[in-house]
Amino acid sequence: MTDIAIARGLHVLAVVHWIGGVFMATAVILPAIARLAEPERRVALFEAVERRFSSQAKLSVTLAGLTGFYITHRYDAWGRFLDPGYWWMHAMTLVWALFAFVLFVAEPLFLHAWFRRRAAAAPESTFMLIQRFHFCLLIVSLVTIGAAVLGAHGILF
Repeated sequence: MTDIAIARGLHVLAVVHWIGGVFMATAVILPAIARLAEPERRVALFEAVERRFSSQAKLSVTLAGLTGFYITHRYDAWGRFLDPGYWWMHAMTLVWALFAFVLFVAEPLFLHAWFRRRAAAAPESTFMLIQRFHFCLLIVSLVTIGAAVLGAHGILF
């Protein structure tokens, strides 16, 4: 059981780092950029800051996915995905898949270029879109974390 405890510890650390970064970007960096930078520079400034966190987030998302898979495998908990009472496991998987898609597929293939083009034409609304997107991701992530902690301790909804 030591391996599961280590996996769970790594899983929690990965999620804290990853969602903590989302929280920092959403609650601190984006509002600061909105106050301090002119509209034409906001998206570029945010991308410059976010780029520094991107490789760290990729590592955290990967580690969270690997440890989550390992824990599910070791507990042989696959059947929980068939039980609606374990909806929080679906939520964890969906939040993870969404972030993995954005970080590993969407951003490198088209998202950054799309945002740059959109920001050149409409900087203010593009920055507002980034803020709303981050806020939605943060809320969904926090609800998922809260539900997962309660669910992992036997409190099912």
